[in-house]
Amino acid sequence: MFLSSLTLEGESLPDDYPFTVPCIQALSTLAFDSPVTIFVGENGSGKSTLLEAIACGMKCPAIGLSDLSRDPMLEDARRLAKQLRLSRSSHPKVKLFFRAEDAIGFTRRMTENIRDLDELKNEFSKSLSGYGRALAVGAMEGQKAGIISRYGENPDALSHGEWFVNILRERIHSKGLYLLDEPETPLSPLHQLSLLSIIKEAVSLGAQFLIATHSPIIMACEGATIYNLDNTTITKTAWEDVEHVSLMRAFLADPSSFLRHL
Repeated sequence: MFLSSLTLEGESLPDDYPFTVPCIQALSTLAFDSPVTIFVGENGSGKSTLLEAIACGMKCPAIGLSDLSRDPMLEDARRLAKQLRLSRSSHPKVKLFFRAEDAIGFTRRMTENIRDLDELKNEFSKSLSGYGRALAVGAMEGQKAGIISRYGENPDALSHGEWFVNILRERIHSKGLYLLDEPETPLSPLHQLSLLSIIKEAVSLGAQFLIATHSPIIMACEGATIYNLDNTTITKTAWEDVEHVSLMRAFLADPSSFLRHL
């Protein structure tokens, strides 16, 4: 494990959000002893906040419109990260944090990068000459080709689900630490299975994952440790005992029994 445990430190913690979230108030030490750790819980349970704080504490590069250190939406997570002691077994050369809600922002970022490189190329073509122009134009073309080879010439041409699976295949490919926040959001059930395949292959190469999710499919990741954040304390939970799983099973077995009360 790159990240083996975390401890919330401080004798006197702030009395405002996110320190007032029940699972954060009760947090002492949390161990990560399997390659895949999954945080589950209802909306507002604190699973995404905790994951974001870990990402800030580990200084993970983010797939999104802004870096973690500058994203105004992560100010609370950065405050919490300052109170966390993260125990590392080793330092991963590859780190990554991704929130599904940032997918559109990252697509826009890559599209803007391609456009900016085209503008620079045209500017260098007009303002430079000879070897200098060839060198500058070649550099812009090389950077643009690198982006296109990884994310496509027009990222908007793919559906959110297709793009998301594509980018994970590109970015999750080696031994590293990967934090995914509700990755199922843009994914169909079939693409969620594709994500499980990506995770399984990366784990075989030595990767570690921390995932916050509502998806029973993602929760079923082989060998994963599931932490339930719905209660006052964070507890390990078996897949079949997760409320999301029980509710989904009951609904699929008899949808009408739920729908008639709506």
